[in-house]
Amino acid sequence: MATHELRRPFKRPAISDQQRRREISLQRQAQNRRDAQHQARCLASTILTLQPAQYEPAEPDLQPQSETELIPELEIESQEQRRDLRDIDDVIQASRLKGVEARQWFAKQLMLPEWMIDVPERLNTDWYVFARPAGKRCFVVSSNGTTISRLRNGSMLHRFPSALPNGARTSKSSQSGQSYCILDCIFHEPDQTYYVIDMVCWAGMSLYECTTEFRFFWLNSKLVETGACDVPSSYHKFRFSTVPIYNCDQEGLNAAYTGPVPYVKDGLLFCNKHAHYQSGNTPLMLVWKDENCSQYVIDTDSKGQVPNKQQVVLELLFDGKLATSDDPPVIFGCLNEDFIQKTGLQAGNLLRFAISDGGLSFVDGKLEKADLHYLGKPNRARAFADSYSKVIFQYTVRHSSLRIEHIYASMSLSSEQGNKISDLDMAG
Repeated sequence: MATHELRRPFKRPAISDQQRRREISLQRQAQNRRDAQHQARCLASTILTLQPAQYEPAEPDLQPQSETELIPELEIESQEQRRDLRDIDDVIQASRLKGVEARQWFAKQLMLPEWMIDVPERLNTDWYVFARPAGKRCFVVSSNGTTISRLRNGSMLHRFPSALPNGARTSKSSQSGQSYCILDCIFHEPDQTYYVIDMVCWAGMSLYECTTEFRFFWLNSKLVETGACDVPSSYHKFRFSTVPIYNCDQEGLNAAYTGPVPYVKDGLLFCNKHAHYQSGNTPLMLVWKDENCSQYVIDTDSKGQVPNKQQVVLELLFDGKLATSDDPPVIFGCLNEDFIQKTGLQAGNLLRFAISDGGLSFVDGKLEKADLHYLGKPNRARAFADSYSKVIFQYTVRHSSLRIEHIYASMSLSSEQGNKISDLDMAG
């Protein structure tokens, strides 16, 4: 009976489809990789078989042909490669934007973790874990001799010189437009340090399509070499630092959960080793909290107090539906037209609601009904609605939370099942 009670909470089949979406995300990545490899093989094969005459200059009175005209059935770059380059160029260009345009663009670029509703399969073999620093999540972009950090809502945090590639105007720095760096960081106010939790681009090389395993290796091997982790100086205003990252086995999880770190913890981050860096919410990156590893497990209101009832922020769609920030969005309800006209609300507005006594109802793993009470609009600095996983995590924290014991138990169960499968393979 005790074992059954221990396993039940972290399965949560009635409220979560995270595992299915994790599998879909990994399958999509694998297909994109196969498509890119196929395009590269076709291009290499075609170039090798072209006759030298096809590359000779045309007669002066003839219109020269481009390479794409010589091989019209091929794309010179795969869609993934072009998207890769576009993402990098967009970030560099957007770092020069100002005001509303900058905030709107940068608000959509960070890879945002979902909240852990259930424990992933193969957590102890396919995932990393680390203690998340408390602070302000931001993109840090170094380019053209300066460094800029922008918050999750797109607003600028700092403009400063740094030791990152092309991050300061010094005699030693490269002024090439191709030398730039993009880091995913958390700015920790108490020690004025940027803790780097991911690397998107380094010295002009894109890491968007690299696995988490490679990005973390590159991050830990390259960042220290630049001097960015040194104490601040005239040409390096803020210190950068990596975070201790562990394989998410029993020992690694315990180290991340209980081990000392030089910053204030704000929960644990779990990262799938095979995931690529993608903007928006992803089930391949998960955040989890409890009272032992975070000061703020339950969301507080504008006064810093825990409200009596859970509050959620949803986006009003053109048809009156109330949606989360997910893609595709999850619908929590609908406002009638009379109420919308009376209050002067418009499509795209973010609205704050309280979950009333009726709570949330689920059928076959999907949200069926939410008892919502309208409170008004959230702070204007808010960039987007809550994600579905955040709402559900906050809901379960108030009712039946996913505790650290459940995560440990799930890992033990996975290990036992893996050992049984191995034993069967050996017997076969």
